Amino acid sequence: MLRDAEVLAELMTRKADHTLPQAFYTDPGVFDADMRHIFYREWLLAGSVAEVPKAGSFITLQIGAYSVIVVRGADGEVRAFHNSCRHRGSRICQKDKGTAPKLVCPYHQWTYELDGRLIFARDMGADFDYSQYGLKPVHCRQAAGLVFICLAPVAPPFDALAEQAQRFVGPHRLDKTKVAHQSRIVEKGNWKLVMENNRECYHCSGAHPSLCRTFDDNPNIAGSGAGDAMEDPAITAHHKRCEEAGLPSRFTIDPANQWRFVRVPLIGTSESYTMDGKLAVGKLLEDMPIKRAGTVLFFHYPNTWNHFLSDHALTFRMMPIGPTETELTTTWLVHEDAKEGVDYDLKRLTEVWTATNDEDRKVVEENQLGVNSPGYEPGPYSPVQESGVMQFVDWYEATLRGRLTGRTVIAAE
Repeated sequence: MLRDAEVLAELMTRKADHTLPQAFYTDPGVFDADMRHIFYREWLLAGSVAEVPKAGSFITLQIGAYSVIVVRGADGEVRAFHNSCRHRGSRICQKDKGTAPKLVCPYHQWTYELDGRLIFARDMGADFDYSQYGLKPVHCRQAAGLVFICLAPVAPPFDALAEQAQRFVGPHRLDKTKVAHQSRIVEKGNWKLVMENNRECYHCSGAHPSLCRTFDDNPNIAGSGAGDAMEDPAITAHHKRCEEAGLPSRFTIDPANQWRFVRVPLIGTSESYTMDGKLAVGKLLEDMPIKRAGTVLFFHYPNTWNHFLSDHALTFRMMPIGPTETELTTTWLVHEDAKEGVDYDLKRLTEVWTATNDEDRKVVEENQLGVNSPGYEPGPYSPVQESGVMQFVDWYEATLRGRLTGRTVIAAE
């Protein structure tokens, strides 16, 4: 198990534009460093406002050692708290999701308001000060209906992300959606292998027959958006058509390469991720002006990528479990008034990405098994097909190196 100094030394051996050294996909010490220096310090996607639709609605998240509650208050505000009672530390919410009028610890019934204030603690004495024992807050912000949390004492800047999310995702009105379906799978692979796999479509034609009916695996469209991508006629024409309809579309990326928004076309006349390319939901999302809006691709390192179409939205939340195990939660959002069996068929809505997720799971797990081998050595990325992977790994390397040395390092653009 590598210590931080050894992790840094190993990181410094990485060749540019190559995969990471083996330890970064296998070693418990590297995993610990990833959690402490990245997952415990960055903004993480927790979900969407549709997952906490009314007062008392909550979800819980396990982020390494931390258990967190995200809950909507009586005032409509979405907040996050450490899921640890201020009495003796028991978890308060034990389910993945639910609804409760108050947050009540099941151990000794200490009771908290939805805004975290302690309001009941039996037999604690006349001098007990309730105001000193509210739930400990976790940073919580929204970006166009997406809910982010940060465990750090001081959270990184968020406003630029929120501004661009409102431009690109705002027209999809996530505040007017509901959860049609949610799936959770565990991939037996390191979280970075999961993200690397997402950031390229080099593998798509061989691994994803259902997805490739509608999603264009042209690297100029599905890649990082750098270089000649914005000159591709298909994406240029799509951007023009969408922007004329009032939908911001052109590639926008964080200067530190941590997040990106771009609206890309689907293949031909396809309207949605379905086997026939037609809409999956008859009722479009609230403010969508056209059916053929393609999909907004939004990633935010370290734990999410997302797709926003005219008829539904897909959010993907990734959480590391261990050095070679990662949980992926996928949520399908539809218009809040859409009715299953009338406006959409659940199987038709979900079958493409249910299959794609399982195919990706198999790809990642085989990748992990190969990386585990003593015969593994870092290999080169394709500058044509894997520019997005290069960008992610460069961001990861720069971020971890900066944290390990105490210096802020910006990944090269």
